[in-house]
Amino acid sequence: MNKEFESTIGLEIHVQLNTRSKIFSAAATEFGAEPNTQACAVDLGLPGVLPVLNERAVEMAIMFGLAVNAKIKNNSVFARKNYFYPDLPKGYQISQYEIPIVLGGSVEIETEEVKKIIRITRAHLEEDAGKSIHDLFPDESAIDLNRAGTPLIEIVSEPDMVSAKEAVSYLKTIHSLVRYLEISDGNMQEGSFRCDANISLKEKGSTELGTRTEIKNLNSFKFVEQAINYEIRRQGKLLLNNKKVTQETRLYDPQKNETRPMRSKEEANDYRYFPDPDLLPVEITEMTLTKIRENMPELPNERKSRFANQYKLSEYDIGILTSDKSLSIFFETILKVKNIDPKFSANWIITELLALANKHSVLPQDIHITPEDFADLLVSIKNSEISSKQGKSVLEKMWETGDNPTSIIKSEGLSQISDEDELNKLVDNVLKNHYKSVEEYKNGKEKLFGFFVGAVMQNSKGKANPQIVSKILKVKLKK
Repeated sequence: MNKEFESTIGLEIHVQLNTRSKIFSAAATEFGAEPNTQACAVDLGLPGVLPVLNERAVEMAIMFGLAVNAKIKNNSVFARKNYFYPDLPKGYQISQYEIPIVLGGSVEIETEEVKKIIRITRAHLEEDAGKSIHDLFPDESAIDLNRAGTPLIEIVSEPDMVSAKEAVSYLKTIHSLVRYLEISDGNMQEGSFRCDANISLKEKGSTELGTRTEIKNLNSFKFVEQAINYEIRRQGKLLLNNKKVTQETRLYDPQKNETRPMRSKEEANDYRYFPDPDLLPVEITEMTLTKIRENMPELPNERKSRFANQYKLSEYDIGILTSDKSLSIFFETILKVKNIDPKFSANWIITELLALANKHSVLPQDIHITPEDFADLLVSIKNSEISSKQGKSVLEKMWETGDNPTSIIKSEGLSQISDEDELNKLVDNVLKNHYKSVEEYKNGKEKLFGFFVGAVMQNSKGKANPQIVSKILKVKLKK
């Protein structure tokens, strides 16, 4: 009899904070600079330098804690996490251990199968390490220390997830939240938002957790789902064959869609944590907390409620429009610049614009079509200047060229014919040339009506307003 297993999943999410300087130095955090041009003496840990805490990073960590209803520690302590990697010049990472700045909290996730609460264990501030580059030289590795000292919050969940889909939903929820808070740009390709996934399997019904493995540095939702699913299958095969799962850190290879061993899994005592002697405890007053609370932006759930009350949209539409802050702003900007029905706007954004973005693998925040141009397109469709079908073609041209809809409609000669005198002539011509079909229609073959509409559309090269054409035909075919 085959054993059945259940998976247990927890995520450690690393969020790069949107500060202009690093967490303990004045060095810039801008992405894409020449290697080793944004690392100062503090980041390198040179003798005689001292770290100075970036106040803005602390404020951002507090904002996150408040957003997830966590406890904000009035006093938190920075610690040295000791390990030796080429991209860690000091030989230790400044992080938080026993007394982090954020404790507890939770978020709600939703999949097709379930809606549930995922608990957050902690969120702590720390500095990022540098970057090792292995494909620049044939026989050597290179080190870029631009990223060393970049401020992060590490968000550690409880092992409350049981599937890859739940893990991705949780990851997307946190991603949306930090972007709403504007504490991170959430750019996964640039490493601003990445996670480590901890996975273990246990026998179904057992309360004892199995041996866990950790998959490091996953930087896309797709890779997270694929890596977790692979690891669940891998561990399941081992256990079914009465083999042990090794506690280790693994890497995910997206080309091969597999995980492979990286190193044995460290425990906290391996890092020899101790309070950093160069940094004082962080004191957070109630006055500071009150000030931050008062300046908190609208959060995703708050925006969902407002959209439901203000725009009367479906739960599905609201879920998509508010899933990304930039998308919700795009939607509301359209409504501000043009008096367009919210449902009509939502339909075109969801079914057409996002479809184009997905086709080109573009995230909502990177859509280059402006809401003003998109609004002009919707007005042209709504006013019957062009048909919906033509509108889709214009949208594709807007995406390809960056031109506004008015110029595209003009240059392509797409303006819809709505003048009734002109349409009457087109209809008369079709009825004259198909007099036998007219007789058949009048004798009861009403399915021919579509044929007449199609003929008018063909003769007008698709420019005739089909609604007005139908109205004229109905009148003329009754005579």
